[in-house]
Amino acid sequence: MLELIKNTNIDFMGKKYIAFVFSGILSIIGVIAIIQIGTGKANLGIDFAGGTSIQLKFEKPVVLHSVRKALEDSGFRDLDLQDLPTENKILIRVKKTEHKLGQTSEAITNIISQKLPDNKYVVDSTTEIGPKVGGKLRLDAAKAAVFAVIGILVYVAFRFKFNFGVGATIATFHDVLAVLGVFFLMGREINLILVTALLTIAGYSLTDTVVVFDRIRENLKIKHKEPLEAIMNASINEVLSRTIITSLTVLLTSIALFLFGGEVIHDFALAMIMGVVIGTYSSIFIASPTVLLWGGKRPFAKR
Repeated sequence: MLELIKNTNIDFMGKKYIAFVFSGILSIIGVIAIIQIGTGKANLGIDFAGGTSIQLKFEKPVVLHSVRKALEDSGFRDLDLQDLPTENKILIRVKKTEHKLGQTSEAITNIISQKLPDNKYVVDSTTEIGPKVGGKLRLDAAKAAVFAVIGILVYVAFRFKFNFGVGATIATFHDVLAVLGVFFLMGREINLILVTALLTIAGYSLTDTVVVFDRIRENLKIKHKEPLEAIMNASINEVLSRTIITSLTVLLTSIALFLFGGEVIHDFALAMIMGVVIGTYSSIFIASPTVLLWGGKRPFAKR
């Protein structure tokens, strides 16, 4: 109902080859990231690399920064810390590369006792994740992504036609590869939180793509005598305002999470920011052009 941009006539299909080159580069980086993750050479989190997770309950409120500084000053450089202020609890996660499994918990408790002697605590729980478990989690995460993409192909092929399913699947897979590749290049940690963000991005990208496909299907029935490329351009221009407004809404929310959500959700919010931008781009420049090239000039909707 709110038209942010009115009466546009942008030739999106004419820019498809430029978009394909740019997306191809992003996808190649994503494939390289997957290979590096599979061989364990990426910056893997405790979920995938293995390590130690220990939860401490303090008698008095404790500042997260003071715990982090105490551990970092003692040699623990790669940490994940999460606090529960209402219960005076802190969850500490350390990768296996920092210390040997089985000795990490003892080292952490000794450091906390020395650096924060005025605040007594008890160990609530300790979890050790070995390399085999981390490898299994990596495999399970890959299966989740593959099943999600297959599900998207089946759903869109059933709702529209197989040609549209291929376009939506390629666009979604492109978004996941692009965000993963950028995270890899930035040296960010690859963990289950990122996998959650990638699956969320896949769902968002699909939703945005289906809106465009719906308008293309409607216009194919009305304007079936016009060239398919012209129909696709017109359809994308017609929903452009809706696409931008939706993307801006999700983008502003993700930026708010990134700035004010705390360190635990920081990577999730960053991935969502990238995913919204890339997902909006792919629904316009990747999904529809792929359908156009896959099906040629034949219309796909029944009159």
